[in-house]
Amino acid sequence: MRMFTIAWKDVKIRLKDGKSFITLLFMPIVLTAILGSALSGAFGESGSLPELTAGIVVSSEDQLTEQFLNETLQGKELKESITLNEFDTEADLRKALEKGKIDTGLVLPEGWGEGILKGEKMQIKLLEVPGKEIQSSILSTITESFTNRVTTVSAASRTVAEEMTSAVPVSDQDIYLTGTMEDLTGKLSDIAGSEVNGVTSEKDGKEPLSGMQYYAAAMGVMFILFNTTIGAKTIIQERNTDTLSRLMTSPIHHLSIMGGKFLGTLSFTILQFIVFIIATHFLFGVDWGSNGWQLILIGVAYSVSVSGLAMMIAGFISEEKTADSIGGIGVQVLALLGGSMIPLASFPNAIQQFASIAPNKWALGGILDIMNGTAWNTLTLPITVLVLSGLTALWIGSLKLKHR
Repeated sequence: MRMFTIAWKDVKIRLKDGKSFITLLFMPIVLTAILGSALSGAFGESGSLPELTAGIVVSSEDQLTEQFLNETLQGKELKESITLNEFDTEADLRKALEKGKIDTGLVLPEGWGEGILKGEKMQIKLLEVPGKEIQSSILSTITESFTNRVTTVSAASRTVAEEMTSAVPVSDQDIYLTGTMEDLTGKLSDIAGSEVNGVTSEKDGKEPLSGMQYYAAAMGVMFILFNTTIGAKTIIQERNTDTLSRLMTSPIHHLSIMGGKFLGTLSFTILQFIVFIIATHFLFGVDWGSNGWQLILIGVAYSVSVSGLAMMIAGFISEEKTADSIGGIGVQVLALLGGSMIPLASFPNAIQQFASIAPNKWALGGILDIMNGTAWNTLTLPITVLVLSGLTALWIGSLKLKHR
């Protein structure tokens, strides 16, 4: 019971602190409104391929090349996304790229269509410009998919023909072989000209997250992280004024005192999380997902992690100014690593792996999954990491505070 009394006392102190209210509630709401509105265009809310203008040089024409241009690149699936411009020479294509008239270019070699039907390796030249790598990648994927499909079917038909030549009785060879090859040739033409492309513009069953949704989650987890500093400072203040030492010498058990301090930060953090969700939902219409229990569970797990870090910081640091400096810099670094400032997908793979040390990375990833609709088992890893890291930090901090 004394543990809860200590926790309630800490919560009341924070609720009366105007600066704490502005920092932990008002600021994240304001930043969510600014970033969510200003950067919403950076998120693919329509669920379609990015539009691109492609230039192409065709050295020789044949039926397969026409199918690639008219039924694949300009088929019904991709016509709205890809604008195709034909050029006479590679030099003309390069000039258009330099002037910014097209996003990427493709040069088909002489006899390209007939060559891939025969199983020959035909080298395609893909031209790209800095800043347009995504458009080039899309065009490259579509071309490679078409080429692989045709090459595979062509190789299969040749293999069957060779096997039949050696297996069919001589008397019936011409009859059976001719009919079979005509059938294979017809199927080859159908598959090669199929409208099924390597890249199609369609939704995967989930609505893409909006910029407002992303930055609501990002700002929420970032500002909750500030509780590590504020919670630590509360304990440091009581230690410097001998309040904590008097508690330690009282009949109250050490675990009750540490538990009360931990619960105080935990309760305020959970309260902040809930108020932030409600405020952003009604003020900005942020959709936090359809499963409120999943959201509450990830919020509690994240609060455990943050509260444990607060206890550990208080155990190792004795000055409030030091806690402010380390906490301020640490929160900014973790916010950057965890994707609160820039989406984590924008970083190289090595940094994305290193970002796993940031608790807000696990919390943000879990919340974004919940917004998109996810199963309970996908939340097992982030919740386990957050809870274990928080309890480990609590244990370390409690040991350090006990010896102080």
